[in-house]
This record gives sequence, C-alpha cells and structure tokens, in this order.
Amino acid sequence: MLVQASTQRVENFEEVALGFELDDALNESERCLFCPDPACVAGCPVAIDIVGFIENITLGNYRRSYDILTDANFLPAICGRVCPQEDQCEGVCPVGETLEPVAIGRLERWVGD
Repeated sequence: MLVQASTQRVENFEEVALGFELDDALNESERCLFCPDPACVAGCPVAIDIVGFIENITLGNYRRSYDILTDANFLPAICGRVCPQEDQCEGVCPVGETLEPVAIGRLERWVGD
C-alpha cells in the first residue's frame, strides 16, 4: 500500500496510508483461498461475508462487493481503517500460516472508499 512520504506528513494532517489502487486490490483479492468454511467470517464480530465480498472484487463486481459489505456493516470505509483485523479476520486467515494473511481490512477500505 502506498504511504505518504515523511517529508509530506510533517506538513499536513492527511492519512499516512493512502490505500490500494485498483491493481493492488485485484492482486490482493486473488490471494484469497475462498475457503468453503471460512475462518475469517467466524473471526469477524459482525460476520461479514468476507469470501463473498473478496470474490466479487476478483470478478470486477465492485458494486456487489460493496452491497455484501454493507449488508452487515454500514461503514466499510471506516471499519476497513480502524477494525483490529490482525486479531480477528486476518488473524485466522489460513494464508497467514505461511505468508502474510490476505489484507481483508485494506480490501474492505478500498471497496468502501
């Protein structure tokens, strides 16, 4: 994910993490294993259909992905930033057993934005 350079950060109050671009979101969504019994959903306190929203990113159905997110959470752009995903959905992602887990929170933020 892109971040503001430190020389810029000291001069403004904008976000440091700039979020995903389309290519970043597509590449990250393709890392999902689309588990039939997803631990990430069980790890989510509001039981978002994480597999469904990520699958729709890979298919280019961004509006459907947004609709899936907002079925359980009206504030995906905010929760994608502040929810402690590393202890919840991302913390139980099986990809994380050998690599970095799928960046579910960053994908949620991207869809919400």
